[in-house]
Amino acid sequence: MRYYELAYLITPDLSDQQAKTLHQEIISLIQDKGGLLDVCKEPEGIDLSYPIEKKEKAYLASIVFFLKPEEINNFKNEIESKKEILRFLLYTKKRPKVVQAKREKEKVKEAPKKAELKEIDKKLEEILGK
Repeated sequence: MRYYELAYLITPDLSDQQAKTLHQEIISLIQDKGGLLDVCKEPEGIDLSYPIEKKEKAYLASIVFFLKPEEINNFKNEIESKKEILRFLLYTKKRPKVVQAKREKEKVKEAPKKAELKEIDKKLEEILGK
């Protein structure tokens, strides 16, 4: 499976609830194709920098997910067929790195215990034979 991000603009002609419903449809589409969701950003209204299809506002949403590469073309075609989506960007991302907390746990396990000064003196005396 590869790691993808989909960012898309939804027409402002839809209500907030309809935009959220469309977002859920896209999530369901990913899951139906065997994909796994990582991060989902709900649609929020934004002002566009320039008009798209004579619209100056839109809803922006994004989804980060895992999907098999052979399924991505079908998924892309289904996204293109949705008339409510003004524009979309689908790209491959690098896989997320291992969680820092896990690495820190490993470092804690490897850390040597501190010996007290008296114990070090005893060991030195034993080694030197005094």
